[in-house]
Amino acid sequence: MSPTPLWRKSSRSAQAGNCVEVATNMMDTALVRDSKLGDSSPIMVLSRKVFAGFICSIKSGRLDG
Repeated sequence: MSPTPLWRKSSRSAQAGNCVEVATNMMDTALVRDSKLGDSSPIMVLSRKVFAGFICSIKSGRLDG
C-alpha cells in the first residue's frame, strides 16, 4: 500500500500569495501542489532527483526572471 502524502507548505509561501505544498515521503517521487486549492489541486509528480535539481536551480537564482 502506498503511503499517504504528508504535505508541508513551502517556507516562502507567504510571499505574494504564492502557496506551494510539497510531499517528499513518497519513496522515489516528490509531489507538488497549490495549497490554496488543497485536495482539489492538480499534483505535479517529479522524481526525487529532478525535484532536487529544481530546488538547486531555485536557490542558485538561475530561474529568476
